[in-house]
Amino acid sequence: MPKRILNYVITSLMVMSLLLLAACGGGGSGTSGSKTKDTIYLGTVNPPGGFNPINTGDIGGQFAIRVMLDAFLDMTSPLKFQPKLATSIDTSDNQTYTIKLNPKAKWTDGKPVTADDVVFTFNLIANPKTEVAVGSNISTLTGLDDNGKLTGGAKMIPNLKKIDEHTVSFKTKKPVDPNYIKEMIGSKIITMPQHVLKDIAPEDFSKSKYVQAPNVTNGPYKFVTYNKNAYIQYKANNDYYLGKPKTPKFFIKIMQAPNLLSELQSGSIQANTSGGIGNLPFQDVETAKKLKNVTTEIHPQIGFQTMQYNTKTLPNAKVRQALAYAIDRQQIVDKLLKGNGEIVDGPYTSQSPYLDKSTNVIKYDPKKAKQMLKDAGWDFNKTLNFVVPIGNKVREQSADIIVQNFKAIGVKVKETTYDFPTIMQKGKAGDFDLLLIGFTFNLDPDVSALYGPNGAYNFMKYNNPEAVKLIAQGKEEPDSAKRKTIYSNLQKIWEKDMPVITLYSDHEVVVKSKDLAYGGASAYWPGTVANFQKWAYKK
Repeated sequence: MPKRILNYVITSLMVMSLLLLAACGGGGSGTSGSKTKDTIYLGTVNPPGGFNPINTGDIGGQFAIRVMLDAFLDMTSPLKFQPKLATSIDTSDNQTYTIKLNPKAKWTDGKPVTADDVVFTFNLIANPKTEVAVGSNISTLTGLDDNGKLTGGAKMIPNLKKIDEHTVSFKTKKPVDPNYIKEMIGSKIITMPQHVLKDIAPEDFSKSKYVQAPNVTNGPYKFVTYNKNAYIQYKANNDYYLGKPKTPKFFIKIMQAPNLLSELQSGSIQANTSGGIGNLPFQDVETAKKLKNVTTEIHPQIGFQTMQYNTKTLPNAKVRQALAYAIDRQQIVDKLLKGNGEIVDGPYTSQSPYLDKSTNVIKYDPKKAKQMLKDAGWDFNKTLNFVVPIGNKVREQSADIIVQNFKAIGVKVKETTYDFPTIMQKGKAGDFDLLLIGFTFNLDPDVSALYGPNGAYNFMKYNNPEAVKLIAQGKEEPDSAKRKTIYSNLQKIWEKDMPVITLYSDHEVVVKSKDLAYGGASAYWPGTVANFQKWAYKK
């Protein structure tokens, strides 16, 4: 074949390929590669750890679940709650609470969402044989222990009652702050379909087909497929009780953080997830601000990044403190975050009204760190197993700084990296000495999921009886002023015991396409999930 004809054929094939890609919505619907506006692509960094509504511990997985399954309420700004699956959660005495379900709510198979589904879900969580990550959220209820589990062989939560088809009531052991209930139960507990799941044994639920691909849901979008580490595909639930979604298709695209900027610039994604699971690298922020097709905003947040210590392999609190003094956290904030972040000690950022500013922030002091290690009898021939998740570029780079900091004081470290699902497995197995992991908990100060002896994220295996007692008191205290005193005392204990060090709280970087009329991450990030059905392009 003559060269000129061959070139013509190749060019024609390339054009045809591009046309086919455009027809399929490749490259991003509505902004590039497609003339239609039927698909929104949301860029994220962390792949989901799973789709189990009651046992998905990672934020990426929890976010992916909220696209297709609703909570009772959404918190759109601090302590401001918007009705969702429930029209209200009320109490007259701060101890007996009533959930009123939206009577229009129904499952994607057409059956109504009822009080039976709520009672079923609560009891499944409370069953000692069920693996859960949300047990502590319901642990204030009567008949449950600190892990939210039934005791003494009980089968059902006492005082959990179906009042009618759309009303459920429950009782707490003692009066509880209503905002605690609205946040920890109202915005965190995901109701599941009893008629679909009732025959699955509690001990088998975490391995069921439903948690791999939820096929009966009640949210704005239906699950279609998950291409591991590539994307999650959804389609509109046209019978959604809060209104038909304005955009027929929804994708969460999973990528490395450095790729977010180019994908936003090309229109291959219309927004980033932010929230610690999809932040734009800070070195790309100034470039993003100059792009004509997106808006870029920066907001402080309640999330934070940590380094957990395995207290079984590092049992000496003085050693853990010494390693904390060796870390130059200010360098991380200045160099990696470009100043867009803050250093805090403990689980409360400047956004939390419960932050005790009187606690001493650990200052970078390598000389003190080395001397403390010597005083503690540290074996400088020991090599620490340092486990780091991939995906969040700043976190990966912070690990490099930490390794250099430790090297400077003579501490040997072996750094290994894994995807996030593997990180969760290694954390639960205690297969680490040091582990980097980030959290976005709640505005409510209860962080028993991290510091409680059986907390879902207590990979440190930390257990201080005094702290356990105060954690229980903090949960049960209805008076906010008294709660603040309790959590101030806890912060002092945690600072002394140092089972985990907060490295930094990086500010949220929220980038959205100007083609969107509504959508993208919210300034108060937990509120992002409130109105997925309204996300849409400009007409």
